[in-house]
Amino acid sequence: MTQRVDVLVIGAGASGLMCAAEAGKRQRKVLVLDHANKAGKKILMSGGGRCNFTNRSVAADNYLSRNPHFCKSALSRYSQWDFLALVQQYEISYHERSHGQLFCDNSAKDILNMLLSECRCAGVTIRLNSAVDSIVKQSDGWFALHSSDGEILSRSVVIASGGLSIPRMGATPFGYKIARQFAVNVWPTVAALVPFTLQPHDKERLSYLSGIAVDSVVSHAQQSFRDNILFTHRGLSGPAILQISSYWQPGEAIEINLLPDCQLQDELLVAQQQRPQRRLKSVLAHYLPKRVVAAFVADELLDQPLQTMSRSQMCSVANLFHRWSIKPNGTEGYRTAEVTAGGVDCDALSSKTMECREVPGLYFIGEVVDVTGWLGGYNFQWAWSSAWCAGQYV
Repeated sequence: MTQRVDVLVIGAGASGLMCAAEAGKRQRKVLVLDHANKAGKKILMSGGGRCNFTNRSVAADNYLSRNPHFCKSALSRYSQWDFLALVQQYEISYHERSHGQLFCDNSAKDILNMLLSECRCAGVTIRLNSAVDSIVKQSDGWFALHSSDGEILSRSVVIASGGLSIPRMGATPFGYKIARQFAVNVWPTVAALVPFTLQPHDKERLSYLSGIAVDSVVSHAQQSFRDNILFTHRGLSGPAILQISSYWQPGEAIEINLLPDCQLQDELLVAQQQRPQRRLKSVLAHYLPKRVVAAFVADELLDQPLQTMSRSQMCSVANLFHRWSIKPNGTEGYRTAEVTAGGVDCDALSSKTMECREVPGLYFIGEVVDVTGWLGGYNFQWAWSSAWCAGQYV
């Protein structure tokens, strides 16, 4: 038996549930399909289970896209303050961390339950364990979908299927496949907000630092981020590394300042005047973990008294920590990436409605679109904003 609906949303994640609820509030008959056995899996695992659901400071500059202006309309029409008002309406307790990041006090389940409640109140039907086999646009303007539950006819179809990141959570290239089927351009996709792997010689030198975090400034071209970097047994991770990974291209080097709050050469000169017999390693241990110091400076130099060191030697030591240049071997890929960069070409969509310009009734929202946010709640905000916009028009 064929089922007819006004709006079919494919994907029961952040953007899909948000869009479905908004469309339902407009008295649209809405059906959400997802091949997973549970709605909002990535919401539940995000932010260490606390869900970094938005950020106090959101602007277009916090996003990467081949069309950098595309996200401005949605972010301004449904802002972080609008989503925060919804969170407060549901009396969800939250707290602010560094860089304006907002997290649930208790659990990411609070955000998912809020979205599911919004859908229930709006009369939305959510069907899980349901895979879509094909989508065809008929001559009468309706979309015919064949799913594992039978045929569905819908006036509008919203693709909210996400990207390729974290495949163990059910990520698939479904959204890109549908876009190409309807001749919508898809930019190449890459893992973003992802740890780096290292060249074999660097991995061998640094692997024993695994577990150490250092507050650093990580730079690439015209972009830099200050936050922790984390040494791992595979390479480099931590917030600052994840941030810069979205800008990095294979074969390029990044520069890391491991001591952003001091001028090490000046500190060494002062120490040389005050306690000339002190050894270099004892001075450096005041600024960085001993294992990090040992990985960057040769043993014979570490044992050298400050009084025997020249100004140029001190300059060289300072540069080891202030201007550490390293060329990653690659990234850990989609397996551990927070998001997928690239995707459905923004120029093919209306920034006001998220509808395909050449395929009326077909919408793309959230991560499947070529809009990638920084770490810190920006990708969730894009999900809420793009979904809300589409929900006003589907």
